[in-house]
Amino acid sequence: MPSAFFNDKLKEFRRSLAQVDALPQLSFLALLIGACTGALIVAFRLAIESPVLFLPMAHAEDFESLPPEWRSALIITGALIMGTALQLMKKSHRSMSVSHVIDRLHNHQGHLPTANWIAQFWLAIVAIVSGQCVGREGPAVHLGAGTSSRIGRWLRLPNNSMQTLIACGVAAAISASFDTPLAGVIFAMEVIVMEYSIVGFVPVILASVIGAAICKGLLGDTIVFDAGSTEMTSLSELPFVVVLGLILALLAGSYIRLHVLTMRLQRIPVFLRVMAAGAFTAAVAAFVPEIMGLGYDTIAKAISGEIVISAFIIIALSKWLVTPVVVALGIPGGLIGPSLVIGACSGAAVGALVQAWFPSLDVHPSLYVLLGMTGMMAAVINAPLAALVAVLELSHNPGVIFPAMLMIVVACLTTRQLFGVRSIFIEQLSVNGRDIEMGPAVRALRRIGVMSLVNRRFLISDETISLDEARYILSAQPEWVVFSFEERLFALWTADLAHFLDNSPEPVSEGKESIRLSEVPGRRHMLHPVLESESLYDALRHIRRSQCEVLYVTSNLHSHRSVHGLITLDAIQNHYQPKEI
Repeated sequence: MPSAFFNDKLKEFRRSLAQVDALPQLSFLALLIGACTGALIVAFRLAIESPVLFLPMAHAEDFESLPPEWRSALIITGALIMGTALQLMKKSHRSMSVSHVIDRLHNHQGHLPTANWIAQFWLAIVAIVSGQCVGREGPAVHLGAGTSSRIGRWLRLPNNSMQTLIACGVAAAISASFDTPLAGVIFAMEVIVMEYSIVGFVPVILASVIGAAICKGLLGDTIVFDAGSTEMTSLSELPFVVVLGLILALLAGSYIRLHVLTMRLQRIPVFLRVMAAGAFTAAVAAFVPEIMGLGYDTIAKAISGEIVISAFIIIALSKWLVTPVVVALGIPGGLIGPSLVIGACSGAAVGALVQAWFPSLDVHPSLYVLLGMTGMMAAVINAPLAALVAVLELSHNPGVIFPAMLMIVVACLTTRQLFGVRSIFIEQLSVNGRDIEMGPAVRALRRIGVMSLVNRRFLISDETISLDEARYILSAQPEWVVFSFEERLFALWTADLAHFLDNSPEPVSEGKESIRLSEVPGRRHMLHPVLESESLYDALRHIRRSQCEVLYVTSNLHSHRSVHGLITLDAIQNHYQPKEI
């Protein structure tokens, strides 16, 4: 009895999520996802900070203090482990990136394969611990999205709710990883979901807060790039901000182009590609060890001015060269963190030069570090607001807002116009032949489940019925009669059955014992199935592919008796006229 009660309540809960305004239900799920994702990201962070336990390092990113031969051995060993693991995995399980999350959300109803994000967890740990030139942001996004997808599939939730659940997981992951709850929300909506919705905001904010709370409660430490209360002291600095924006646009555009170009080498066996990436990283790290690991210590040094101008330029160019190449070759790490390092070093170099060449201006080089981080991140991922909010939360410096907005405009526009590239994640999808449909009709229909428009005014009948059975059907006043004929389901308008009985003398004759519904003239439709968990967009795609106008909603594709209702093309069109599908 308790089990049956629970199943009934869960079924009712699923169907309530089919509505576009299921805010209480989504908020409850956001709590669950935020807690699970926060705990997973804490475990991930603890694991990638483990090198201090077995290596003579002051902190987890202190690779520069290791002897050169140790650094090379560490990088090559990590590449060997990752290359072997990836070679043994199925090809379909090797997709591990933010673009994979975007693809699965928009083209596969948010169903992320569990094997992929579990592999992402372990291989990203190996990559970062071994000092590969990658970030942890991409893996964190994948882990958050994978956790929410797993919860959604475990509960068998409708597809229209998966978009919000994935956004909750991503926001909680970014928030727990960097203690930036607002940036987590903006990143999830701007980069992953690619739209803002009032209903979606509340659950995503809630999940992000829970993720940050768990991080604070279990780790206590946060990443803060303390630049002080620096701000632009004179409008005379605006031309230098524009110049830095143009420099960052060149770096960001070529960063994306280099990554896309290297992706064409993916026909080479993955083991050879990963080993080549490791050898390339080791060769550059022998001269520029600062490229190893996440690079947040380098950002801190840039803000405090501990590095000379030439070193800033060398680190920025080395990171710019290595990261897009090794990630494209198969190293399972992120691209966002390295872009922050590149932007920080570039901004530090420009800020130091402006201070040296124009001593009359009260220039704060640390401000240019923050501007560089903002502009480079915004241009690489094409997410201006997410980049601005992330740097604002990481630095706790509101003085960066005004010049950063100008920086973002220059960097993003120049990158887009000069190089003709979009977000690095969208470019990855384009290279792999995966397009994202993002018209307003698609967005609207994906947010609503088929159960919200299902027509339950139907009766299931045998194909051959008696006159009394026909009259009983009409007395129940359904809109449709559903019957099976030649192993297919059909639906007949009851109005046509009534017209047939009223106007044909044959059925009422004493010699006529039965009526065949397949022979009744009228609007009779062959039915095609759509799962009750699918969205209106999924239903419309089924209609287009099958060239039908009516679908039957079911929880079991293999049973003709499992019919929960009908949904018509007219109902979908009346809800939202799909001009782009």
